[in-house]
Amino acid sequence: MSRTRTAVFAALALVAGVSGPAVAVSPAAQAAISAIPCTVDYKIQNDWGSGFTAAVTVTNNAAAKSSWSVKWSYAGNQQVSSYWNSRITQSGAAVTANNETYNGTLATGGSVSFGFNGTYSGTNAIPTAFTLDGVTCNVDDGSGSGSGGGGGNGGGSGTRVDNPYSGAKVYVNPEWSAKAAAEPGGTRVSNQPTGVWLDRIAAIDGVNGGMGLRDHLDAALAQKGSGEEVVQLVVYDLPGRDCSALASNGELGPTEIDKYKTQFIDPIAAILSDSKYASLRIVTTIEIDSLPNLVTNTGSRATATANCDTMLANGNYVKGVGYALAKLGAIPNVYNYLDAGHHGWLGWDDNFAPSAQVLHQAATAEGATVDDVQGFITNTANYSALKENNFTVNDTVNGTSVRQSKWVDWNRYVDELSFAQAFRTELVSVGFNSGIGMLIDTSRNGWGGSARPAGPGPTTSVDTYVDGGRYDRRIHVGNWCNQSGAGLGERPQAGPAAGIDAYVWMKPPGESDGSSTAIPNDEGKGFDRMCDPTYTGNARNGNNMSGALPNAPLSGHWFSAQFQQLMANAYPPLP
Repeated sequence: MSRTRTAVFAALALVAGVSGPAVAVSPAAQAAISAIPCTVDYKIQNDWGSGFTAAVTVTNNAAAKSSWSVKWSYAGNQQVSSYWNSRITQSGAAVTANNETYNGTLATGGSVSFGFNGTYSGTNAIPTAFTLDGVTCNVDDGSGSGSGGGGGNGGGSGTRVDNPYSGAKVYVNPEWSAKAAAEPGGTRVSNQPTGVWLDRIAAIDGVNGGMGLRDHLDAALAQKGSGEEVVQLVVYDLPGRDCSALASNGELGPTEIDKYKTQFIDPIAAILSDSKYASLRIVTTIEIDSLPNLVTNTGSRATATANCDTMLANGNYVKGVGYALAKLGAIPNVYNYLDAGHHGWLGWDDNFAPSAQVLHQAATAEGATVDDVQGFITNTANYSALKENNFTVNDTVNGTSVRQSKWVDWNRYVDELSFAQAFRTELVSVGFNSGIGMLIDTSRNGWGGSARPAGPGPTTSVDTYVDGGRYDRRIHVGNWCNQSGAGLGERPQAGPAAGIDAYVWMKPPGESDGSSTAIPNDEGKGFDRMCDPTYTGNARNGNNMSGALPNAPLSGHWFSAQFQQLMANAYPPLP
């Protein structure tokens, strides 16, 4: 006798077109069916004690697809040995079935079937959960509709909208706005929305008489009026934070995960869950700078640090991010966007896919699920150009690929937009929901002014071609601190490109990345030589000069000279 895990209702397979007697389906049942984005019918057709044959039928109730990928995990030691009508790969207990070239098309309401043989010892339990292109099947997605949507909901609470920025104003931080307006010419941008940084426990209640989290939320309600309002928060205080840098080190030591949970995340969650703020769309940027370090700066890598090895070994980055996602994701009007580095960090082959895997590991730790992630943010507080128009990664000069230039250095991406869109696809492929949207921080990546190239560089060599045409004027793509020549980028806007929920100014322009010299402080912030303009570099920036501005204050403190430079070099230019 065959065993099976079928759809939620017996009628579901019948309506979807699986063979069987015709039945009448009530409007209520049909509505319930359409709220389920996909169903998977997994049947064991034959089992002889050490092996089995299985048949799988997948029904798509969402938008039509030109390719598909079904994933599940076994509870036992089952191993797929052969397959047909799909291409199956297995890593440990995790199985992925991708379409063949001839059956990739899957219409709305359409089904596709495939089969395989497998081996096992012990028990052969049927898997309990399946995904189609990252979307959980056999479960109501809360939308009331099987359609996929364009970015950001990711299958969370039904009260969430697809893209929180769509049709909404975004909170203007009055503290940042006042500093910007006090600068000569600053009123041209002082009404722009920026992120509110919760970078230490004290920031929750307010530092040195400044606004705390409740103060910002109350101010956002006042700004909201009768329309929709987004509030942008940066949640940034992991134990052993940013293990490869010093300027952005935090207050918590590598082992203080319990303190992070109880004294940082829990109080933030308690405030955000106050019904007083239920009408706000609260966007959280979760823990920049940390998780990708577990891939790029550990083990035998030339860029490895002892601090990053420690955080990889103790697991507290993964545990902390998972806990934050679970606690904040339980609040219906909170939209979690997990930090995803930038193209000049993760764009290389040996960083790209492994980083997506680490992000998925964190998003399924400590009670979190992928439904707690509405999207990802790239280029937070960084300087990578949004779009390089004067060359592409596919260009060649005298037979030499652009990828071989010193600037690109075999990276597969030359700008942030192409990276964000490609990384979104990779994130879906490792198990994140297909509705995720991306944010790109454009606060300081404009690279305008008189140094902005008007066209491609000369074709004397691949380096003259790239260096003469690139907008990003940094000495090296790994330089990140108070960069000389940078400018304000695209103004914040919703839905600017495919897969992108918004361009944002998550890093408030004018706030320093780190001090140029060592400055004693009680904020847990160290001195990083990458912020010293005389520093000649390390392995992470190819042993180049840092490119940092002089006379910078501690990270997060107001840096007037940088703000003036950002306005002067803004692109698009300021009026």
